[in-house]
Amino acid sequence: MRTTLDLDPKLLDDLVKVTGEKSKSKAVHKALEEYVRRKRTAELIAMAGCAKFVDNLKELEELELKESKKAQW
Repeated sequence: MRTTLDLDPKLLDDLVKVTGEKSKSKAVHKALEEYVRRKRTAELIAMAGCAKFVDNLKELEELELKESKKAQW
């Protein structure tokens, strides 16, 4: 998709160098992907401890055994 942007030329040149990409478009794309990844990671970290999980693995295993025995008969 083509988009017109007004970017600082020095910053764009630095971005190309830092990313190691050969084109400005690829460098911007890489930077955008990284920015989104970091934001999503920060959101997940912020949610740490907000969800309550119940360890019911033993109960699930017992239920699966019961279900498999019913299916055999």
